[in-house]
Amino acid sequence: MERILVINPNSTQAVTDGIDRAMDPLRMSGGPQIECVTLKEGPPGIQTQADVESVVAPISATVKNRGNDCSAFVIACYSDPGLHAAREITTKPVLGIAECGILTALTLGQRFGVISILKKSIPRHLRYVGQMGVADRMAGDRAIGLGVVELSDETRTFSRMAEVAAELRDEDGADVLIMGCAGMARYRDRLQRHVGLPVVEPSQAAVSMAIGRSRLHW
Repeated sequence: MERILVINPNSTQAVTDGIDRAMDPLRMSGGPQIECVTLKEGPPGIQTQADVESVVAPISATVKNRGNDCSAFVIACYSDPGLHAAREITTKPVLGIAECGILTALTLGQRFGVISILKKSIPRHLRYVGQMGVADRMAGDRAIGLGVVELSDETRTFSRMAEVAAELRDEDGADVLIMGCAGMARYRDRLQRHVGLPVVEPSQAAVSMAIGRSRLHW
């Protein structure tokens, strides 16, 4: 049985649980198993560059240790921590949710907007978009002002996400939105209905690609 391992690099189990629920539409008879795990060594949230760099080694160790029983790996953090380091230690596909989320958004609209957690996340996101060479397709990146742990407050979180989504749509001209944190996974369907635009949950985007690559042996 093929298995896709989805690694939540922070230590907040509620985030992993939300990602796991978001995988339900992608679980199918005869398809790869999708296993979601929490990186116990990680901080409660990946919110700074230091947080990003602190989890590179344990992510690589997880990929190395699970290399024999997994057909693909997904790093479920919008900063894609350790993505290239992990790719160096395995021949299996390793996918980052930011890269996959952005690539998916490019197929759904002309200009994408990103809903971030904190303002200090935005420069990190902009650097990545620049590295990918797609800055001209980005409408904007706006923060909801809540940390990873605070995303469990559903009323407050959805209210802020809805507000920021409307700003990206109406003021920045985005015609597709990306959730800029895996901790937002539980809100995708509701937000898409509310804002009237395609909303990409990047963990779903990455696992969708991982399924295809696993089955096609790319």
